Amino acid sequence: MRRLVLGILLLSVFTACEKEAGEGGNSLIKGKVMVRRYTVFPSIYTDKPAMDQDVYIIYGDHGNAIDDRTRASFDGSYKFQFLKQGKYKVFVYTEDTALSNFGNDKAIILETEITKNNAEVELPTITVTNL
Repeated sequence: MRRLVLGILLLSVFTACEKEAGEGGNSLIKGKVMVRRYTVFPSIYTDKPAMDQDVYIIYGDHGNAIDDRTRASFDGSYKFQFLKQGKYKVFVYTEDTALSNFGNDKAIILETEITKNNAEVELPTITVTNL
């Protein structure tokens, strides 16, 4: 009986120390957002840095609740700092260019994982549309 109680106590200590994705670490996720502006739809366009574009992050697997937001800099770059190991979703909103949903917004979502401390994860460039 004593061993059972000791085993349960040790198990609860180890599971209580399990870290979840989120703030409090020493890693970062960074990337760049570009905006595509069409002048003659859809064949002629220019890509420029998406200054002040809102970029959102969701920590872990706890649903779709937004955990943090930042804005892209003058060159379209963004970063989320001080993150722990875990899974993350980074996303931005863009205009939906599909004819069936024209004029509405949709999310462009990138999923990534931080697997070690002091990691620097660079995501692919996200291109949003501005008609």
